[in-house]
Amino acid sequence: MGLVGTAVVRDGGAALPRGFWAAVRVWLEKPQVANRRLCGAAIEAEGTVPLGEGGEASSPLIAAWSGGGQEGREVSAGAAELGRLWREVRGQLPAGHGHLPPPLTPWDGTGRRSELRAVLRTLLPRGRPVGPPAPPRRELAVQDVYNGTVTFLPLEEDSEGKYQIKKCNIYQIQLTHIKDEEWSVSIVAPFPEDWFSDGIAYPKLAWLGNELLSKLAKWSVEQKPSEFKSTLSLISVAKYSKVYQDLKEKYKEMVKVWPEVTDPEKFVYEDVAIATYLLILWEEERKEKGLTKKQSFVDLGCGNGLLVHILNNEGHSGRGIDVRRRKIWDMYGPETHLEESTIVPGDSHLFPDTDWLIGNHSDELTPWIPVIAARSSCSCCYFVLPCCFFDFHGKYSRRQSKKTQYREYLDFVAQVGFVCGFRVEEDCLRIPSTKRVCLIGKNRTYPPTEHALIDKQITQYINNRQTCPVVTHDRRVGFNHKDHSEVFKEAGSELPENETETAGTVWMPGFQPREKVEQIRNCASLPRDFVDDVVLSVANLLLNATPQKSCSNMHGGNTNTWNQGESLSLKEVAEHLNKETLKRLKSEYGGLQTLLKNNHQVFEVLNGRVHIRDWRKEKPSRKTKPEVKRRLSAEAFKTRLCWFFLHHPDGCSLPSESCPYAHGTEELRQSQIIKKKKHIQ
Repeated sequence: MGLVGTAVVRDGGAALPRGFWAAVRVWLEKPQVANRRLCGAAIEAEGTVPLGEGGEASSPLIAAWSGGGQEGREVSAGAAELGRLWREVRGQLPAGHGHLPPPLTPWDGTGRRSELRAVLRTLLPRGRPVGPPAPPRRELAVQDVYNGTVTFLPLEEDSEGKYQIKKCNIYQIQLTHIKDEEWSVSIVAPFPEDWFSDGIAYPKLAWLGNELLSKLAKWSVEQKPSEFKSTLSLISVAKYSKVYQDLKEKYKEMVKVWPEVTDPEKFVYEDVAIATYLLILWEEERKEKGLTKKQSFVDLGCGNGLLVHILNNEGHSGRGIDVRRRKIWDMYGPETHLEESTIVPGDSHLFPDTDWLIGNHSDELTPWIPVIAARSSCSCCYFVLPCCFFDFHGKYSRRQSKKTQYREYLDFVAQVGFVCGFRVEEDCLRIPSTKRVCLIGKNRTYPPTEHALIDKQITQYINNRQTCPVVTHDRRVGFNHKDHSEVFKEAGSELPENETETAGTVWMPGFQPREKVEQIRNCASLPRDFVDDVVLSVANLLLNATPQKSCSNMHGGNTNTWNQGESLSLKEVAEHLNKETLKRLKSEYGGLQTLLKNNHQVFEVLNGRVHIRDWRKEKPSRKTKPEVKRRLSAEAFKTRLCWFFLHHPDGCSLPSESCPYAHGTEELRQSQIIKKKKHIQ
């Protein structure tokens, strides 16, 4: 028996042994959270299997397992295969084999369990950048709750379709109670000298003993249940993995030609992942409902339109609507249907012939999408991926403090779906975003004959969410039976442009759609004089936070005399700025922190603390260049004056030839603008 690794854990909160089995469950169902080379795992069958003889044991480990509700979790589909498979492989583990860990060797004695719990899973590798994807691997995990062990038996299929245990790669995770609050989590392998690693489904033993073991030990004593569902809980992970790799390969060229200022890798692969999810979800819906035609859709607030482009290309008819046209729209071609239009919730923006409405980071439209779907038709479904927090009438205001703001907002959007008569389902997408929980309204809770009753219920619910109470039972929420433009004036709002003719169909007075022209509020448009004053004030604050050092070499970069100043938290810096400056900064996204990060020549912001940047510590470029190219690139870089040369009491910490900024106007590169003007003349 080879000990791969062991970790001692202290359990002050009575999490063990229950926490150990919860950690094992994570490794069984979501191995990708530890092994990034896996896409996930598909649990194919689960149930009890016989081993040995004897009565039931009353161990705290058994009680913990059954109390956790896992005993009743049976994967009925495949249970027969599980029993057949267990009979097939059990004979490959003869009793009395000294090297095999329990529970692979039957035991005797009274009070011992005669059953074990088995889980059959398939490990799904991620796609590789080059070459064909690695094949899926099957494993049989055998859990012995009495002894606190779970043994993983890798399976290989032979030419006759029978499974053989890959004995060299058997490993076992063990929980041992040492004393009092002290426990140990260990990983053992019976044949460590023969271990085979493919670097994907079969990692190296060192990885099991270090990375996996540390995560299992951490998860075992964590008593913080997740607020969210497991990732991809409503669709097949195996199918998702294949379709995602196919679409990623198909649309990867978009990254190279992305014309927007946003990060192409994030947005391209995020939309590929969302498209993958929807394609599989819709395929399952067609099977459930016996449909042959692919679903139609409308993406409300479609942004760059890539999701629409992919879905159109994959055979789904639909269109995207957004208040602002994007540069990339022109690249898609006529097969991709995108419209520049403002959507104001009302009778003029219903989609009775559409199967699905999509809200992918749809901002102010997010809570309205279930309402629009419910009122469009009795068969219209919706998919929303909430991001920014909006209510029906504006920004969402928190009402509970016991939940995170994100969880509270998701519950609100889900509640809207319930009120609209949907069975709302929640899932977690696999996308590069912190806001990755989607809400799906696919089925209704009421028959079509009750549509009018549900519509009235929706109206009353929206009325109750408004800040100003209204007295009306009309479908047009917020309006009495009078001229609607008058109501807008009474509420202190003007009718949106081009909405005067259709004002009678608007459901919410004062609804503010996104502006057609996007405002730049990242401190980049602030007046230069204002920014310079803030930079100088903050720099002086940091420099004066420590005693001023004398300087014997003003521009020579003497490391012993150059004043680096002190670091202060963003809060401490803000406390020293006047109210007018702070008010102006608060109107910008990111505020003070964004302004300081924009001025990275002077400042470094790390973990919420502001430092004077010391250019002597900046790492040189990894790529080495010939001396001539280095000299040319340094000259080309000097298009701005060195702030430290001009303002720091000790000057610049670097000599002129090493500093990427100009020490005086004579070092500045001649402006290309002046050259162009001369050329024109």
